[in-house]
Amino acid sequence: MTKFAFIGAGNMNSSIIAGLIKQDWPAENIIVANPSPEKRLKLAQLYGIKETASNLEAAEFADFIVLGVKPHLIDEVCVELATIANINEKCFLSIAAGCTIEQIQTTLAGKYPVIRTMPNTPSQLGLGMTGMFASTEVSEQQLALAEKMMCAVGEILWLKDEQQINFITSISGSGPAYFFLFMEALEQQAKNLGFSSQASRILVQQTALGAASMVVENSTLEISQLRTNVTSKGGTTQAALNKLTEGGLPQLVTEAVDAALQRALEIAQNNG
Repeated sequence: MTKFAFIGAGNMNSSIIAGLIKQDWPAENIIVANPSPEKRLKLAQLYGIKETASNLEAAEFADFIVLGVKPHLIDEVCVELATIANINEKCFLSIAAGCTIEQIQTTLAGKYPVIRTMPNTPSQLGLGMTGMFASTEVSEQQLALAEKMMCAVGEILWLKDEQQINFITSISGSGPAYFFLFMEALEQQAKNLGFSSQASRILVQQTALGAASMVVENSTLEISQLRTNVTSKGGTTQAALNKLTEGGLPQLVTEAVDAALQRALEIAQNNG
């Protein structure tokens, strides 16, 4: 059975490990490497997986190596991993933002199989959205394993072009924060109307959860149709939506996504 090594013990790697264990992947086939003991020992105790301070030990153990380190550390880590004896047998999966497949292969000193991914923070709850792109060296079996691994933390979307990773970043990668900002504003207005902090929170979070669930449960309906269904002509919802439209909300969303995309491109260029 395939063995996984997680380089780094941050939130995303921790979430993927939790997802694999939930899918009944054998804990003895999973190892996490992290320089500081606290995080890796916590994961080992929580899930029964192996742990080490050595990236090389973890990489030599595994068939699949998940690069879950900060983007500015990716070159340093890959240069180290390039020294392992059996590197030709490995597949690398990166969750480092802005680091291209070419950059990773260059620092690994070979055209090894690399899968680049862009997950988002709801992956921590198993409700993530991940964009994925694979180099031509990745086998069908490796593609299937990568898909199984990332499906453990949510939905996935295979991309036709690596450039689309930046598009994913600007939509689903940064997207949760867009919704949080709207929810913050709605929560504040509930407080302004006299509701307590606790009441305002439950009003907003349940409304958001319900709206998202209606989109999921009515997949054959356009989102615009769901909006129309709840909007009575001349009613309260129509009055609110008119204000949002007059205030330029659709255009603001376009500009916000464009700003995120441009920043993603800048980060990618600086990391290259």
